[in-house]
Amino acid sequence: MAKRVVIIGGVATGMKTASRLRRRDKDAEIIVLERGPELSYGACGFPYFIGGEVKSFDSFDHTPQGAKRDAEYFRKVKGVDARTGCNVTAIDRAQKCVTYVENGESKTLAYDVLVLGTGATPVKLPLPNADAAGIHSFWFPWDVKAVDREIQERGVTDAVIIGAGFIGMELAEAFVHRGLRTSVVEMQDRVLPQLLDKEMADLLLKPLQKAGLNLYLVEKTVGFTAEGGVVTGVRTDKREIPAQLVIVAVGVRPNVELARAAGLEIGATGCIAVNEYLQTSDPCIYAGGDCAENTNRVSGAKIFAPMGSTANKHGRVIADNICGDGIKYPGVLGTGVCRVFSCNAGSTGLNERSAAAAGIKFKSVVVPGFDRLGYMPGAGRLILKLLAEEGTERLLGLQAVGANADKRIDTMVAALSMGATLEDLANFDIAYAPPFNGPIDNLATAANVLHNKMTGQLRGVNPKDFEAERAKGDYLFVDVRTPGEVAANRIAGIPNRVNVPLDQVRDCGELCPKDTRIITACQIDLRGYEAEVMLRAKGYENVQSLEGGMSGWPYATESDAQRQK
Repeated sequence: MAKRVVIIGGVATGMKTASRLRRRDKDAEIIVLERGPELSYGACGFPYFIGGEVKSFDSFDHTPQGAKRDAEYFRKVKGVDARTGCNVTAIDRAQKCVTYVENGESKTLAYDVLVLGTGATPVKLPLPNADAAGIHSFWFPWDVKAVDREIQERGVTDAVIIGAGFIGMELAEAFVHRGLRTSVVEMQDRVLPQLLDKEMADLLLKPLQKAGLNLYLVEKTVGFTAEGGVVTGVRTDKREIPAQLVIVAVGVRPNVELARAAGLEIGATGCIAVNEYLQTSDPCIYAGGDCAENTNRVSGAKIFAPMGSTANKHGRVIADNICGDGIKYPGVLGTGVCRVFSCNAGSTGLNERSAAAAGIKFKSVVVPGFDRLGYMPGAGRLILKLLAEEGTERLLGLQAVGANADKRIDTMVAALSMGATLEDLANFDIAYAPPFNGPIDNLATAANVLHNKMTGQLRGVNPKDFEAERAKGDYLFVDVRTPGEVAANRIAGIPNRVNVPLDQVRDCGELCPKDTRIITACQIDLRGYEAEVMLRAKGYENVQSLEGGMSGWPYATESDAQRQK
């Protein structure tokens, strides 16, 4: 007898499970219960519709051939009974059935296997005037259409986005392209706070400022102002910002109410706990997508990782396991990438915060360069931050900001997935030709530099650490660039500095007492490292080079000060 598989929730996990399962099992009875009006859509592209890059909303819920992915499509093409407007209210595990409401009528449906793809819901801010017209989340298709309609019909000139994560930054770009005065309010001290460490996130500040974005970091939203029930502004703990349109993009929470009420185990992350086969604590019930817990493949920690790519993988694994394959889902690396105006930013694996939380001792290095050979047209800056475990030199994570960041992130995904070390990464046979790469890829350079740091050959100082102590003056800053480079731009506010071009370092006289702390620097830290080695050989006891040099320096420079005058 054919088994009945009931899937709660459509979109990514639900419809992927249904489609894959039908391909694997021609006889299974597959029923999808979706409480909303839409079964299948690509939400990740919504900001690009607002920005005008995607011209038609049909791109998100139609096939490339033009068919809408609705209930009729799934019935005819996939052989799946997919129903919208069906709100599941209870799961009876003992009787193996679900109760749902359709058109105001309560109904019961038995299952042999149940799949939970209930997704996540945007977090709302319980603040004064939070229900005013013009304040939106940006998660569902109807949110997007409402925002687009309001911009066109209400003559919006000022928009405020609360939250500087993926959605917030993608929308900020879209609003600026639409000609709106756009402000972003973020409670943490950086943009993309889940993605990047501080010094890497700070590399984005100047491009954001150049694009005309108003960015307010370390500010807490405390309320909204409104007139006639329509939003007029956002109040923070420091200011009031005018707005006719507000997007609340402070995160999402997993929809686990059904699972909790049914007695299924909820993990420490607040998501539904699943095993490596994506089964819940009830072996007849699977869960995937934004409602399900994930395992970080590097640290082993349980994490909440709401990503459309992950949800689709979950659906495939669940379908195969319903068919008895026993497929193990290995977990995620927390990989993400974001286009932020003129820059690309991405990361995979652990950052400083997550590595420390996992109790892993690590070292890191910041390494800038070009995304291809610098003499090639279109060459752009690319800055990497690489983390590895002390002792084993096992790779832990990578962050990238700049041109072709995604290429290095994706390569690092492969390295992390195989448990690679710095030596492995340095010896990857990465494709090389001048239009695409340098003879030593940026990743290999970063691996070599971090190995040098691990073994004490290089003693680097991180940009954010140097920024914290820059004004103290208890060091000598030795800039080993040419006089012309120094004249063009240099770090602001350094009390004690000298310019000794690299070709003069070996033969230079006494710079300072031998026990004085010296920090060397150049444009990308290659010459800075050379000078560090030379000065140690000359008997200076405490020499470090500034990681990333001027290319990786995200903080104040003298040219910044001159431009502001």
